[in-house]
Amino acid sequence: MTTTQRIAVVTGGMGGLGEAICRRLADDGYAVMSMHSPENRQVGAWLEAQQLLGYHFTAVEVDVARFDSCAAAVESIHQQHGPVSVLVNNASITRDASFRKMTQQAWDTVLRTNLDSMFNMSKQVIEDMLSLGWGRIINISSVNSQRGAFGQANYAASKAGIHGFTKSMAIEFAGKHITVNTVSPGYLRTRMVEKVPPDVMQERILPEIPVGRLGEPAEVAELVAYLASERAAFITGANLSINGGQHMY
Repeated sequence: MTTTQRIAVVTGGMGGLGEAICRRLADDGYAVMSMHSPENRQVGAWLEAQQLLGYHFTAVEVDVARFDSCAAAVESIHQQHGPVSVLVNNASITRDASFRKMTQQAWDTVLRTNLDSMFNMSKQVIEDMLSLGWGRIINISSVNSQRGAFGQANYAASKAGIHGFTKSMAIEFAGKHITVNTVSPGYLRTRMVEKVPPDVMQERILPEIPVGRLGEPAEVAELVAYLASERAAFITGANLSINGGQHMY
């Protein structure tokens, strides 16, 4: 890594969307830190697979739900690589259940991972961006934050809260050449979505999407890469939908 190479951090960097974002940012010349949960046992295999494709990422373990874990993870990046220019808050989980069956643990776990992580990670890198005089924070939300979803009161609430965070951050740092934006994807062709039963996919999900197909992670990654670029300097505080027309507002 050269001293002029910008560093990009992607949480949830080894999932379907996270992987696509890591690759696309690397294509733009960023040194990419792919953050993963402590429970991930496939880190070595994932890194090897990426290397075979020509991508040399740095893996960083973090529990995004814990502030101290985020602080330690980013401090290790500072010591080994330098200040962070781009943060993509992508890590999220689901614990679906109808509201009557949803437990407090399921609520708390999703809110901590999906929403608290925005604060936990952004807090660690904002001083870097201020010192560099440039920065990009891109928060990954969801179409279900905008339209709601049965059995996802916790997930929809956590993802809806993200954009309020985005807008406040955008206002505070707009004058410092730091932009903060939300990206709200619809249903993507990821390993998780491909586990949906075929009848549910064909009868319930696809008919709701006007373009008639799932989105590709690479398509969302293109949008993220644009927001992370110099070209997107006039976009901040935006919530950019990329859902095939499934929800329009």
